[in-house]
Amino acid sequence: MVLPSDFIAKYKQLLGAQAPAFFESFQEEAVAGFRTNPLKEAQRSFDSKIDQMPWSYYGKVSGRSVEHVTGLVYSQEPAAQVVGQVAAPNEGMKVLDLAAAPGGKSTHLLSYLGNTGLLVSNEISKKRSKILVENIERFGARNVLVTNESAERLAGVFADYFDMIVLDAPCSGEGMFRKDPGAIDYWSSDYPSECAELQKEILVSAMDMLAPNGQLVYSTCTWSPEENEEIVQWLLEHYDLDLVEIPKINGMVEGIGLTQTARMYPHLFKGEGQFVAKFQYRGGKTSRKKLKGNKSNLTREQKQLWQDFAQSSLFFKAEGILQVFGDELYLLPHGLPDISKLKIVRNGLHLGTFKKKRFEPSFALGLVLRSDEVKYRVEISEEEFVQYVAGQPLAVSTELTNGWYQVSVAGNGLGFAKVVSGTLKNAFPKGLRFLSK
Repeated sequence: MVLPSDFIAKYKQLLGAQAPAFFESFQEEAVAGFRTNPLKEAQRSFDSKIDQMPWSYYGKVSGRSVEHVTGLVYSQEPAAQVVGQVAAPNEGMKVLDLAAAPGGKSTHLLSYLGNTGLLVSNEISKKRSKILVENIERFGARNVLVTNESAERLAGVFADYFDMIVLDAPCSGEGMFRKDPGAIDYWSSDYPSECAELQKEILVSAMDMLAPNGQLVYSTCTWSPEENEEIVQWLLEHYDLDLVEIPKINGMVEGIGLTQTARMYPHLFKGEGQFVAKFQYRGGKTSRKKLKGNKSNLTREQKQLWQDFAQSSLFFKAEGILQVFGDELYLLPHGLPDISKLKIVRNGLHLGTFKKKRFEPSFALGLVLRSDEVKYRVEISEEEFVQYVAGQPLAVSTELTNGWYQVSVAGNGLGFAKVVSGTLKNAFPKGLRFLSK
C-alpha cells in the first residue's frame, strides 16, 4: 500500500518512535470482526471472542449464512465496535444515532437498549438510508425510527430531546485505508481541516437536541488531531460539557493531550483506526417542552383487519401508535414529537400490508417476534433454508392447518409465510433472495 507523502510526514511527527510500527501495519490485512445479537431468541457459540467486549468476535461471517440472514450476527470490525461499547446506553433511554448507515452503531446501541426506550437512526444519504433499514430490520428491532434528514432539520423537531446522541462523524477516513484503499485517493493534507468544519456544523445541531444531563459520544475513523482532539477542545470551550473517562482496553491509547479520550492504532489495537470521546452535558433547560403527539390514522376497516390477524395469529401486544403509509402498517413508538415534517424511511416497526379485504404480515414482523409471541410457527432445517432463500416453496406436514405461520430456522424467525394444503408458500422477499453455492 502506497501512502501519501504528506500523510507519512504528518504521522512521523505525531507518532515519533511509534511511527515505523504504525506504517508497517498498513502492509497487513484489515482485521474483520462481528457481533452477536442479544435480541435474538436462539443463540450459539463462536470462537475468537474479543476480550472485554460483550458480543464481540474476530473473524468473518458469510452474508448468506443462517446466522446473518436471521440477524443473529452483524459484521463490524473491532475498532468500530468500540463506539457502541463506549456509548452503552441504559435501557429506556431516548438515543439518536446521527450518522447511522450502514447500521453497525445502531444495532450495537439496540443491543444495550434491549427493545426499550427509543432509537432514532438517521442517515442523510437516501440510498444508504435504505441499507440502514434493511440491517435494522434483520436485527429484530422494535423501537426504531429511521430518518433521512440533515442534522439541522432534525434539530427543528427534537429540541432538548435525546438522553444520548452518538455521532460517528463524516471524516477523512484515514483509519479505513487498509479496509478501503480507495479512501487514500480522497485524502489530502487539507482534507482533515475541511472535514473538521463540517463536523462542527453537525455538532451545533446535535447539541440543540441533547437533553439536560444527556450524554454525547463523538467518534471518527481517522487519527487526524484536527478532527479529533481539536474538535473535543472546541466542544469543551463552547458548551457545558465534561469529558467522561473511557477505559483503555485491548491496546487502546489516550488521546493526544486528552487522557479521557481513546485512540485505536492498528499496530497496537487489533482492528482499524478509530477515535472516541464521551461527554456528560451539564447545560440545557430544566424541563422538556410538552410534545405534540402522533395519532393513529387507520380507517375502521384497516383497524379491524389488523385486529383480526393479530387475534388469530399472535400473542404479541402492539404497544405504540398504529399508523398507515399508503397500504403499509407501522407501529410507531410512543413519546415522539410530531414527526410529520421529517423524511421517514422506517416509521417504527413494519407490521405488514393491507390488501383487498385482508392483512398480510411483513417480513420484518416475522424477524422480530419470538416463539411465545406467535400462535403458529414452522421450523425449517438448514437444508430447507437454502431452498427457501432461493425462493422455493417447501413441503410441510399435511396436518398443519392452512394459514399464516412464522418461519423459523435454527430457532430464530425468518418472516411469515402461508401454509396451504401441506405447502409452505415462499414469502422470502424477492429482493433478498439468493442461490447458495
